[in-house]
Amino acid sequence: MKYRTMGKLGVQTSAFGLGCMRFNGKAFGDTIIDEQKAISLIRQAIDGGVTYLDTAYVYLDKTSEIVVGKALQDGYRDKVTIATKMPLGYVKDRASMEALLEEELKKLQTDHIDFYLMHGLDKNEWEAFKAIGAPAFFDDMKREGKIRFKCFSFHGPYEDFAYILNDYDWDMVQIQYNFMDIDHQAGRKGLQLAGEKGIPVVIMEGLLGGRLSSAPENVQALYDAFPVHRTPVEWAFRWLCNHPEVAVVLSGCNEPEQIEENLRIFDTVEAGVMDDAELKLMEDVRRAYLDRTKIGCTGCKYCMPCPNGVNIPGIFSVWNNVSLYCTDPANDWGLKRIKENGNGADQCVGCKRCEEACPQHLPIIEQLQCAWKDLC
Repeated sequence: MKYRTMGKLGVQTSAFGLGCMRFNGKAFGDTIIDEQKAISLIRQAIDGGVTYLDTAYVYLDKTSEIVVGKALQDGYRDKVTIATKMPLGYVKDRASMEALLEEELKKLQTDHIDFYLMHGLDKNEWEAFKAIGAPAFFDDMKREGKIRFKCFSFHGPYEDFAYILNDYDWDMVQIQYNFMDIDHQAGRKGLQLAGEKGIPVVIMEGLLGGRLSSAPENVQALYDAFPVHRTPVEWAFRWLCNHPEVAVVLSGCNEPEQIEENLRIFDTVEAGVMDDAELKLMEDVRRAYLDRTKIGCTGCKYCMPCPNGVNIPGIFSVWNNVSLYCTDPANDWGLKRIKENGNGADQCVGCKRCEEACPQHLPIIEQLQCAWKDLC
């Protein structure tokens, strides 16, 4: 296992951090199917050298922290740092922050949380939480020793990320990043900004929820043609660990074989590990994925709101993702939400207001029908 120093904190950590959200193989909802198996997976990772565990209040129907707490008995707590998250939707005031933290400490069976994150923070939430005393709460809890480091996780645009990062004395930040997301969310600019400030970055969605763990034919052909053969998973993690700003790469595992594979991969990767030929390969891979794009919708939302409620950019986003990553639309939670909310292309009446507003002059009406046919 390769270890890294976490920026200005000086804390040593394993490059591989175990994500504790997918012990049942699902990204959202549903309690853990086999608690003993999950405990075994956690201890297998720790025995293999993992020192960073990531969980959250809401993961696995609020049971993930409980299982992590059980797994860290028998001396395992002393071997790791725990990251968990304040569930922002449950926060009303300072008292609720304190109550939630106490509940999480109890579930994790520990007297302190190493990395305490505001979960999925955005700019508007940050302003609201500042107004009810979140900065003072974090400072007080750190002073009392109930948390060691003040952190946040983030899924919004770079501009909001930069604002939040510069507005408070954060110790660590967690962002979505992978070779397909260099210009998405915080992106490369966000990673570099944090690095310039000495703030360690923990990476989530390094495999885009598993989408990058296998490759479509045109991408696999590039991997196969390269002189050194590695799995898509190894290429993705290798690319991430090549960045010196990255402290930890999270990976959720639900089988012992996945733990073993990650332990092998993270024993061979470190900052600067990729040569020019490998970096060129990954840029070629990225372009090969993008070549599979169905429609050049940028999600600008100039077409919205649709008078009949059609979620035009949402449908096009799902259509593109299904094509890019060869996923099953039946399992796409975004598409499920669109259907449940009655925002499907079947509501389109062809009024063409969207086409009149589209800055790219896309044939939206025609492409909506094509997308809906492919997805349904």
